[in-house]
Amino acid sequence: MSQISARIASLAESETLAMSQKSNELKARGIDVINLSVGEPDFFTSGHIKAAARQAIDDNYSFYSPVPGYLSLRQAICKKLETENGLEFSPDQIVCSNGAKQSVCNAVLCVVDPGDEVIIPAPCWVSYMEMVKLAEGKSVIVRTGIEQNFKMTPARLEAAITPKTKAIILCSPSNPTGSIYSQPELKALADVLAGYPDIVILSDEIYEHINYTGKHESIARFENVRDRVVIINGVSKAYAMTGWRLGWLAAPKWLAAACTKLQSQYSSGPSSIAQKAAEAAYQGDRQCVEDMRLAFQRRRDLIVELVSAIAGFKVNKPEGAFYLFPECSYYFGKSYNGKTIHTSADLAMFLLEEGHVACVGGLAFEAPEYLRFSYATSDENIIEAMRRVKETLAVLK
Repeated sequence: MSQISARIASLAESETLAMSQKSNELKARGIDVINLSVGEPDFFTSGHIKAAARQAIDDNYSFYSPVPGYLSLRQAICKKLETENGLEFSPDQIVCSNGAKQSVCNAVLCVVDPGDEVIIPAPCWVSYMEMVKLAEGKSVIVRTGIEQNFKMTPARLEAAITPKTKAIILCSPSNPTGSIYSQPELKALADVLAGYPDIVILSDEIYEHINYTGKHESIARFENVRDRVVIINGVSKAYAMTGWRLGWLAAPKWLAAACTKLQSQYSSGPSSIAQKAAEAAYQGDRQCVEDMRLAFQRRRDLIVELVSAIAGFKVNKPEGAFYLFPECSYYFGKSYNGKTIHTSADLAMFLLEEGHVACVGGLAFEAPEYLRFSYATSDENIIEAMRRVKETLAVLK
């Protein structure tokens, strides 16, 4: 008899982490697998950030921090929001957590009651819907495709709103598509939401600096919705600090206080050492961020060129993040050696087992006709991986 709660039993395992685990299992058996399933930079954390962490250890930052994070870090985040984004926040509106994932979940749990609806444009990150499920809310998925560059229109947003709508989750630049909402596109969405003052807007901006279009735009810039926008961000992607586990949210004071209250009961403040490292990241030289962005842009161009040459894939050119999200339904129904491809998950598993390339099927992102390739790896790995993908897919008939 299972003792697991229904709440946990209803959750899906993260498909991205599951595929990465399967890839690691094959590697442990001596198989040369190229892993394009993971969503993290392959760069090392910059030296000045690591030096700050070492200094923090020497300075005995080994005690509990305040639940929302050290004041000095929250002040540094406010300064970043002011200088980089033109947004004014006070330290009591900032809550630092164990990664941006916890920040998103904090916000969802603090605003969503059982039966509340949360609008999520799809394709979307795998964890949003599971977080809404944890809050006993209902995800309202607004599906988009490659023809719309994976972006929700104001009309589709308006049609999804009901009296039960409590929140919307936006992600720009997007995981898994790399799409970016422009300033006019965000304004059009804000103008719709302005008519519904009770809807909280969660804006996941963790890929802010991995942007190939120019300046990052945030929906928090628009006066008609600013007082209910929650910005989610952190150091994981921009500063290659995924393992440091330091994310944050900037929110209206009432919601920041609620998130602090929640966090005080189930994790307390994040790592003291990671906080001092993040402080150095925000206050130090940003050349490491730009160097990484330029490398990702070069890799983006490379993988778009290579995947565009593979028969049956429909490809767009991502504007940010480090993912390519090709449409792959051409291969559904095709077979090889007794294996038939019915779904993108089948195709991802086929590529892993036969081609030794790990990627993630689109069903996990509410986009069942797509695959996600992460190009957060070397040029050589990208070239070899796409060679394998092309040869492996060619055997399907």
